[in-house]
Amino acid sequence: MATTYESDIVAWAKEQAHLLRSGKLSAIDIEHIAEEIEDVGKSEQRELANRMAILVSHLLKWRYQPERQSGSWQRTIKEQRKAIARRLKNTPSLKASINDSEWLEDAWGDAVSITINETGIGSFPEICPWKIENILSVEWLPATSDDGEKP
Repeated sequence: MATTYESDIVAWAKEQAHLLRSGKLSAIDIEHIAEEIEDVGKSEQRELANRMAILVSHLLKWRYQPERQSGSWQRTIKEQRKAIARRLKNTPSLKASINDSEWLEDAWGDAVSITINETGIGSFPEICPWKIENILSVEWLPATSDDGEKP
């Protein structure tokens, strides 16, 4: 007897893959397979957004807590940039997200929330003051508040 999608998604997925490979197309669960395929794309988008939020959060901390700058922050910034670049290379359609202003606003909001929770700093710009090209650039770091920039 076939496993249902609702009862055990892992067993269901294995059964569906077997049915597809066996050419038993009339036996497959088309609706749930379609949902799962769509979810793969959503998962990729969430991963990109999470990595962007972590990257921007560390850039905010770099900018607003210059006295706490560390090699650990630099490694995290570098690691997130590399991971984002790999994701964009392996899934080129995600580049549209990077250039979408609403997506960037959401990533900014997530980054601000992370930073507030981790630092206790309660005031950041409403919108991201940095260009996406800078955020993703391997050599760029934001000027610190001690560099004369207004917070």
